[in-house]
Amino acid sequence: MTAFSLEPAQLAWCAELRALAAERLRPLAGKGEPGRVNRALLAELGALGLLPRLFTSGALELCLMRESLAHACTEAETALALQGLGAHPVHAHGTDAQRAHWLPRVAAGTAVAAFALTEPAAGSDAAALSLTATPATPGRPARPGGADGWRLSGEKCWISHAPEADFYTVFARTTPGAGARGVTAFLVPADRPGLTGTALDMLSPHPIGALAFDAVPVTADDVLGEVDRGFRVAMDTLNLFRPSVGAFAVGMAQAALDATLGHTARRDAFGGKLKDLQSVAHQVAEMALRTESARLMVYAAATAYDEGAPDVPRRSAMAKLLATETAQYVVDRAVQLHGARALQRGHLLEHLYREVRAPRIYEGASEVQRSIIAKELYKNLEDR
Repeated sequence: MTAFSLEPAQLAWCAELRALAAERLRPLAGKGEPGRVNRALLAELGALGLLPRLFTSGALELCLMRESLAHACTEAETALALQGLGAHPVHAHGTDAQRAHWLPRVAAGTAVAAFALTEPAAGSDAAALSLTATPATPGRPARPGGADGWRLSGEKCWISHAPEADFYTVFARTTPGAGARGVTAFLVPADRPGLTGTALDMLSPHPIGALAFDAVPVTADDVLGEVDRGFRVAMDTLNLFRPSVGAFAVGMAQAALDATLGHTARRDAFGGKLKDLQSVAHQVAEMALRTESARLMVYAAATAYDEGAPDVPRRSAMAKLLATETAQYVVDRAVQLHGARALQRGHLLEHLYREVRAPRIYEGASEVQRSIIAKELYKNLEDR
């Protein structure tokens, strides 16, 4: 198999996922409350065996899942992705005890995970985190199994699944003034004293909130990875999930394209069908061209990750950038070709128009992806 051609079994699995999303997941999504965690939907994702795949799949399989689910039910796609984003640091960097306690519950959909990186003044610049981890006993290092540790103080905001998650992967500054080298990742259960949260009313329909840390206690047993090496945990997670954000965007773009093909083939206009107008046909062709180009770049980036290629950061950034910008273009064109009906509440394109905007910002805005790409290109030039 190459990055540019899926096997028949993979294509069949994608078709099965689209059918499951339409028949089993979309009805549950419709019963959910916008801006709230849909636990019934998560439980069904677990029952269908999709959440467990978060911990056994490679990057390409994750992309195929996200693209297929997004095509039929964006709510299901997002619920699955957020579970993976919040729990991947535990899977990849957690202790045996952390994994044993949380991952089976995440896989079953009974525990809600969240990835808490962003702060009011540290969004795209993740190395500028100011949530502070102060030693609980000054001068005494934290010890596994011991009472000594840290107290977390500060804020996180725009955190998906907050404030309803059952645990958070939290990134805090353990060494002042050290930039990316002084950040530690912690697994913080939601019931820790001093941790509170509020929901935010956002354009995107999935739950997003802010968290406040008032001397929240954590110990060495809560560390994910190594002390002062949490930035690596964050980047490892984002390098995996950035191509799959692109896959989410490709799924939405394909849904918008499919709707546009059907509409323009049926809609009467100027003595024929809309598709007979060259201006319309050329727009549809451009939508298809960009969607397929983005899909191929997402698959290539995911395959590079699975193969351990050295250029994963650049490929991941390129895939997320191209796919999310493409999806914005395709959905916007689809709305234009549908006319006013696409702006009516409840229309597929009205839903996609609200959904498609956020991926260009989260997990690294488009401008950040361009900076990553340029940095990697110049680094390669210096290495020659």
